[in-house]
Amino acid sequence: MTASLSSPSTYPPEEFERLARWVLDGPKQLAGLRAGLTDRLREAGAPYSGGLTGVADQMVLVASELATNALVHGLPPTLVDLMATDAEFLLDVVDHAPDDTPELAEGRPLGEGGLGLQIATRMAMDVGWFTEGVGKHVWARFPRG
Repeated sequence: MTASLSSPSTYPPEEFERLARWVLDGPKQLAGLRAGLTDRLREAGAPYSGGLTGVADQMVLVASELATNALVHGLPPTLVDLMATDAEFLLDVVDHAPDDTPELAEGRPLGEGGLGLQIATRMAMDVGWFTEGVGKHVWARFPRG
């Protein structure tokens, strides 16, 4: 799967139902996000591979990357929502810096950051972002099975 980063004002489909939400105030809470998301995805029957070929493995990595971006570049709190339909999962990560535009870091030397969105666009079916009020949402869609 490879997605491109959709332009601003790209909203995900509305039929998704929230399964879980995490509120992060700092990087120390990322481990709890990963563990909680892993548990919720297992409960929802998402396939794991133990590597990075299962949807659940990919979603945990993408959630961690997008949440890290929100914590580094945005203002707290960072909100991470896991949503689903019968056919798809959606990760929605919200920070409170709506004027800070997400950018794909292309051509940046290794070690200088910028891989989070690259990882998301390579693993998700679709990636987009939009602003709403004082929040900026960056979202990624994945197949459920």
